[in-house]
Amino acid sequence: MDLDALASARRADWERLDALARSGRLDGPGADELIERYQAAASDLSLVQTTAGSTALGDRLSISLARARLRFTGTPENPLRQFTRFAVDGLPAALYRLRWLTLAVAVATVAVAALYAWWVAADPRVLATLGTEEEFRQLAEEGFVAYYSENPAASFAGAVWTNNAWIAAQCVAFGILGVWVPWVILQNAQNLGLTAAIMFAYDEADTFFLYIAPHGLLELTCVFVAAAAGLRIFWAWVAPGSRSRAQALAEDARALFSVAIGLVFFLFVSGVIEGFVTPAPWPWPVKIGVGLLALAGFLAYMLVLGRRAARAGATGDLEEFDAGATRMTAG
Repeated sequence: MDLDALASARRADWERLDALARSGRLDGPGADELIERYQAAASDLSLVQTTAGSTALGDRLSISLARARLRFTGTPENPLRQFTRFAVDGLPAALYRLRWLTLAVAVATVAVAALYAWWVAADPRVLATLGTEEEFRQLAEEGFVAYYSENPAASFAGAVWTNNAWIAAQCVAFGILGVWVPWVILQNAQNLGLTAAIMFAYDEADTFFLYIAPHGLLELTCVFVAAAAGLRIFWAWVAPGSRSRAQALAEDARALFSVAIGLVFFLFVSGVIEGFVTPAPWPWPVKIGVGLLALAGFLAYMLVLGRRAARAGATGDLEEFDAGATRMTAG
């Protein structure tokens, strides 16, 4: 194929495409002409690339097509602006919506853990069915503390971070089932209660609370939030209110799944504290103060910034254009 002949024959059409792509404002006929000339130029580019491969003519035509395509697809939003809107409006608003349900999950977890610890500690026969005297003594006097320092701090922090983030994501993703979140809450409460009962039985209650407090304040709060998000998604299709079930589920799932993404960052902070602060040879008031500071920062983000975002109308859901149509209409 003679590329010079093709360029000569199509030059006027390509120049018109460039002019339309560069114009400040297009009316209806102009927009239709832009699309028609874009399709024709795309066919020309395909012909050039098929017969001649990579050429200077093909590169110039590709640039013209890219410029024209931006006119009817729009320029992508700045990723930094998207992240800022997510971090300042969407995520705190979604967290704020979960404040009371998070508190309910926290109370339920603490209550179940306390009852389980009391049951196990009050009846030696229950404790005896769960392990041997040697195993429990080793855990209380050595194993519980050694857990936080037996591996390099960086690898340990990474391991607990990914594990906790995975649990949080499961709570949100499988919350729609209705049974997954209660099961996770029960398992978490039982593990806390059993460990507490063993430590209490061997007079290591102070060790239990001192080693849990620095990282556990933020870590457990994040798990409570994830559980609350999963329960909220489940309730969206059980009791959708004035919305259709599909609409309620779609809106709440989109808004609250952002919580799983946001918790990854907060769980990273708790993982760093667990890996580097909890086993550090620092005074306990300092280590617990770090944990309290991290929790205070999260609560301020959730309640203060979240309240402001919610009052401004943010929900954590996508913008209307990105979310698409909510129901099918005829016309």
